[in-house]
This record gives sequence, C-alpha cells and structure tokens, in this order.
Amino acid sequence: MSKVINVVLSGGVGSRLWPISRKSSPKQFLKIFEGKSLFQYTVLRNQNMVDDYMLVTNETQLKIAEEQFQDLELQVQKKVVEPVGRNTAPAIALAAFSLAPDDVMFITPSDHMIRDEKEYEVSVQKAIDLAKQGSIVTFGIQPLKPETGYGYIEYDGEDVKSFREKPNQDLAIKYIRSGNFCWNSGMFCFKASVFLEELKKYQPAIYEASYTAFKNSNEGLILKEDMEKIPEDSIDFAVLEKSNIIKMVKSNFIWTDLGSFDSLIGYAKDFQNDDLFKMIKGENIVNSYALASKPVFATRGIDHIVLIESEDCIMLVTKDKSEEVKQLREYAGNLDAKLL
Repeated sequence: MSKVINVVLSGGVGSRLWPISRKSSPKQFLKIFEGKSLFQYTVLRNQNMVDDYMLVTNETQLKIAEEQFQDLELQVQKKVVEPVGRNTAPAIALAAFSLAPDDVMFITPSDHMIRDEKEYEVSVQKAIDLAKQGSIVTFGIQPLKPETGYGYIEYDGEDVKSFREKPNQDLAIKYIRSGNFCWNSGMFCFKASVFLEELKKYQPAIYEASYTAFKNSNEGLILKEDMEKIPEDSIDFAVLEKSNIIKMVKSNFIWTDLGSFDSLIGYAKDFQNDDLFKMIKGENIVNSYALASKPVFATRGIDHIVLIESEDCIMLVTKDKSEEVKQLREYAGNLDAKLL
C-alpha cells in the first residue's frame, strides 16, 4: 500500500542570515521562533497529513536534525545523507529511489514559515490527490507584493505555463498586475515513480548517476565519489520547466522563506514576535532594528538600519540591502571556519 512521505530537504547554510546562521548551525535549526526552529515547525505542521518522514541532509547537519526530531519526541528512520551537495534534482532522485514506486513524496524545504494551517492542509490534500492521479504538483503562493527575492510561476487554472527566475522590481510589478503569476514556494508533490520517469526522460545523466549512487549507498549514506559524479541541477531546470504533466495548486496560506533579515523583521512585526527583534532606541530613529543581547541606542537621524549580534561579531547593514548579506559572509569567511 502506498504511503505519503514528507521528504524534508535540509542542506542549505542560510547564507543570507549570516552571522546568526552558520555552517555548523544554519538558519533552519535556530530556535528563535517561540523556542522552536523552522525545521521543527516544518515537521510538526505535516505530522497529521503524512505517514512517515524522510530526511535529506548532509553529514554536517545530520546530528542536529536528528536531535531536533527527538526534541519533538519523533524519530526519522528514512534518510539520504549527501557528502557533497548537487542541488535539488539529485537530492530528490536519491529520495525517490529509496521509496516504493507508488509512494507519494511531499517535498518541503525545512526553512519556511507558514501560517493559516487550515488553508495549508486544504492545499496539501489537493496536491496529494493530484499526485495520486499521476501529476507532478507544485505549490503557487498568492503574491502579496512585487517581491524580487522569489521565483514566480505563470499559470492558467491548474496548468503551469512557465517558471520565472527572481525578477527585478519592474518585472515583479508587471507579474503582480497581470494576475496570473504566483510565488514559487519550492514545495512539490508527486509519486516517486512519476518523478523518476520524468527525470529519466529529460535528464538521463542525473537519473543514471543517482541510481548508481543509491545502489552503492548504505543505510542512506551516499559515497562521496558517487555523489560527485552526479550532474548538479535544480528540480526546476531538470524537470519542471520541461515536463508536460505539471500542475499547480494555487495556495492562500501565509508563507515566507525568511531568507533575509528584512523578511525576518517583517515576520516578527506581523506576528508580534517582540522577542525576536527590538527597535533601536533614540531620537528620530526610523525603521531600525537590532537582534542583540543588549539594548541598542543610536544618535538621531539613523534610518533603516539592521544590527545583528552573534557570538563572534556584530553586523550592521541597511535594511534595503539585507538580501546582500551573503556577500559579507564570503568577505568574513574565516569567522565561519573558527566555529566549525
């Protein structure tokens, strides 16, 4: 009998939330959301809709992921542990080879925050039903504003017309005004066999190399030499942009990937999480925030500043440039090395 498996992808380092997000403790594991992490919220929100979990991660994050499952009094037996990352298409292929052909894979990143769980459950169940009928299903989020940090899906009903990369501001405004674009959530649903058939059709090299890596694996641990032979590609480029069996579930639940300090501040304000960010104090201070262990004060005229305190450094950035934090991380890369 087929099962619904929540495949939890956890391999990113959260470079845009540096310096609080590091290789040794990336953003999805930070317990800064009412005492839980984004990873744990992902697991909990899907608990009543799936039969089991599969963890797809790397060697560095395996231990902390297992510990956070245990904190929830849950266990994860199914695993794919990658020695090196090759993007989402190989990661999902390795997971698919590890499951029964008719198992429905519900693919979720582990670093998203979602509100309005009733609406979420409706969307997920609809996606599962479409997946059982043989479709590859993606989730489109009703856009709230012309966001430049997300990819977009052009759609007509349930049919996907095209996938678009992260746009500039003018193009994002055009997408929103057209009324037939959704944000691309990065969540997917399909039968294991259906995904593998499409992957074999459009990217046979990834299919074959992933199958070899799966055959040589031991309890989900992939050999480094096998992993390095798999061509690197995302599920979007490898399959979704080519396949003709793609469907989209238009979703109205509140969704964010919290991929920048700007989005993190927005989340804290919207949901009154006053413990996450504090307003910088002072006279005539405008829209400036601090994530710090001590109160932060500034002279008058400070405008749109974000101050982030971590164990070994303090970062200061203008709020509208928070998407560029990963460049600072590269500049200060030796700090990460000290904490590993």
